[in-house]
Amino acid sequence: MKFLKPFIAITFLFATGSLSFAKPIEVFFGTGGRGTEGIYHATFNPDNGKFTSAKLAAKIGSPGFLAHHPNGTILYSLGRWDGKAGTVGYQRSAGGELKEFTRMVCPDGGGAHIAVHPSGKFLLTAQYGGGSTAFFPLDAKGNLGEPTIHEHKGGSKVVQRRQDSPHPHWCGFSPDGKFALVPDLGLDQIVIYKVNAEKTGMAPHALGQSVPGGGPRHMRFSIDGKFIYLLNELSLSVTTFAWDSKNGSAKALTTTPALSEEAKSAESFNSAAEILVHPGGEFVYSSNRGHDSVTLYHAKPSTGELKVEQIQPIRGAFPRNINLTPRADWLLAAAADSNTIAAHRIDQTTGRLTYQRGSVINVPSPICILFVE
Repeated sequence: MKFLKPFIAITFLFATGSLSFAKPIEVFFGTGGRGTEGIYHATFNPDNGKFTSAKLAAKIGSPGFLAHHPNGTILYSLGRWDGKAGTVGYQRSAGGELKEFTRMVCPDGGGAHIAVHPSGKFLLTAQYGGGSTAFFPLDAKGNLGEPTIHEHKGGSKVVQRRQDSPHPHWCGFSPDGKFALVPDLGLDQIVIYKVNAEKTGMAPHALGQSVPGGGPRHMRFSIDGKFIYLLNELSLSVTTFAWDSKNGSAKALTTTPALSEEAKSAESFNSAAEILVHPGGEFVYSSNRGHDSVTLYHAKPSTGELKVEQIQPIRGAFPRNINLTPRADWLLAAAADSNTIAAHRIDQTTGRLTYQRGSVINVPSPICILFVE
């Protein structure tokens, strides 16, 4: 009867709940382009890398990027309707249902990115085409107020047509919430605003100068808040900045190419799209459109300097967005041109990515991946 003991032991563990299995994670997808209807919802199982089928959660034109309210029950998206563009708010319920409760037009056109301040008192959108940052106040229930438009000025003019005028591409906040930071592709700069959360306003404060012709797109802070990793779309590189949290200033230190010149020359079109920092602090990831890959960098904690360690194919076409699961054990890559999201397991010691066959889901023109814990 010895052969029965392992079976009995496993049965006991299942019966008592001693075996721990991760709960499937809810995930929303912002979309944009032909064939899309709005925001989609699915679940992802971190134990086996499997998705449920994606279902339409909210119908809205070009929702693009999504953001959570800090209260955990509200989700905001960009959107277009009746020839207008702006921001839409939804109440989120179990099962991925989204019920719209507020929307507000942005007078400067459609947004490229959206971020909610940690206070929950306002959100920002970055208007790539309009060349501005919009400040939307939020009331206690999360309703959107009339926005204030902050126009960006100038253009580096290093890359013709792309840098003749301002093109804000991302918006977010310093770790302490005292500053708003907006990378501007047209200026080759990070535009820094001083935030007054109590009076719900912000004012121009400083500029962080990046590499000429780099085309800043997205950025992330290091885990300790000492550095900024700025992704340059046009040059496919990451510029590390030293961040002075007291003065709200950013100074460029080093720039690391995401791909070799040989790899870039193999494709007729290449551009960088998204950047992430692993919560362990040592790994940074960026996505490469055209080359259709993700670059893994190791970050030196003392200097913020990056070193490329891996170039991982995403198993899809045109990775506009990537994101890490809440426990950072998987990286999901949204391939806008192949209408797929593929999951790659993360080695927690090395940061290296491994694609698991079958870990893929179909979503029309995915632009944003947003997890719900």
